Amino acid sequence: MIPSKPPQDLTIGSIYQHLIRLAIPASMGMFFNTLYNLTDNWFAGKVSDDALVGLSISSIVFYLFIGLLAGLQNGTSVMVSTELGLKQPQQLKNIIRNCLGLGLAFSLVITVAGILFAKDAIHWLSTNDIITGLAWEYIEVLILGNVAFSLSAVGAGALMALGDTKSNRNALVVGFFVNLGLNPLLTFGLDMGVAGLAWATLIIKFASALYLLNILCKKLGYRPLPCLNKLVSLAILRQVLPASFNFFIMIIGSLMITGFVSRFGDYAIAGYSVGLRLEQVLLLPALGLNAAVLAISGQNYGAKNYRRIAETYRKGLILSLSISLVCIPVMIFLSPLMMSFFSQQDTIIDIGTTYLRIDALAFFCYVSLFISVATLQAIKQPDFPVVMGFFRQLLLPFIVNYLLIIKFDYSIEWVFGSVASIVFISMIVTLIYTRSQLKKLPHINWLTYLDSH
Repeated sequence: MIPSKPPQDLTIGSIYQHLIRLAIPASMGMFFNTLYNLTDNWFAGKVSDDALVGLSISSIVFYLFIGLLAGLQNGTSVMVSTELGLKQPQQLKNIIRNCLGLGLAFSLVITVAGILFAKDAIHWLSTNDIITGLAWEYIEVLILGNVAFSLSAVGAGALMALGDTKSNRNALVVGFFVNLGLNPLLTFGLDMGVAGLAWATLIIKFASALYLLNILCKKLGYRPLPCLNKLVSLAILRQVLPASFNFFIMIIGSLMITGFVSRFGDYAIAGYSVGLRLEQVLLLPALGLNAAVLAISGQNYGAKNYRRIAETYRKGLILSLSISLVCIPVMIFLSPLMMSFFSQQDTIIDIGTTYLRIDALAFFCYVSLFISVATLQAIKQPDFPVVMGFFRQLLLPFIVNYLLIIKFDYSIEWVFGSVASIVFISMIVTLIYTRSQLKKLPHINWLTYLDSH
């Protein structure tokens, strides 16, 4: 098989152009993936209120079980981009084959763990037999077919390292529109209920995985077969596992903050949840930029073009500031309007608006954290983000909010304010640490670099 065209060389050319060219398709794909999830929620609500609650619970449990796959896409991208920079085609082939092998191994672990523990996790979140039954009906299908998520993650990660974020965007956009047709067909037409929503997702995910792997094979010029080599797999796991742990921390931290918010009532939970989803939509361009920084810095790390990594980091932060200057006013001034699209209940609107306006102060902090973490992953320093994530999303929020909310009975604004303050402090520490790690890279004359910029 002859390669369709050589991989995009991110070690040369305009960094700004590379960042924008890679970030825009990645952001679009994430946007349509968000719409995809909202579509599933909408159709579940049409089945019944219990089905909507069951879908929400099963989604949380499923994310906990596929946490291993959360780091697989980033880990694949880091390892593949580094080998591209080194220009070692045989080692690149070994990396991709082992990423596929690890993906299959992860899927087996998830399947066994899901069968053994998913029901218990669902019952821990709800004691309603109808809701837990619907939740299991949905998650059982996805657990048994989670290999589609695994293969899709490897394909998307490898293509991102090759400088192609458009293929994954295409898969996500087409998947969204196909889902609009499959959901009503399977759920209502074939009377499959919430299981129909799961089967629709699984069909689309398998098709996406086959599409991405086919594109990858064409770009490589060969079909990599999965394998597991001890040394290569351990090197990949060194990048994958920290990112996966970070994902687990994020999910648990989100549940913890929701627990503190729940002390103020159901409307508070609803307002916070909607506000959080709106903020996540506004953060999508930054997440696309994160993917671009990871790919560019990874290739340049492999090529030992360390000065270009520092330049990518600096320009990524500049673009992050530009994104923030657009999104922060939206969060401050348009938050009541945005909240009103989801609810007409005044308390829900007020809580969501309050959250968005307070967290707007930390928006650039989130974005700069994304860029710093991507840079650290690209230079094979994945441990610090896990440590910082533990302090930022678990330990500090628990201590601070336990004191503020439980001991001193402060208002809900203090929950949101504490989150923003902790993110600000984390950003400062992470920026200092990332800059210190970049300084340790050889062949960078930092005095000359800073004088020229």
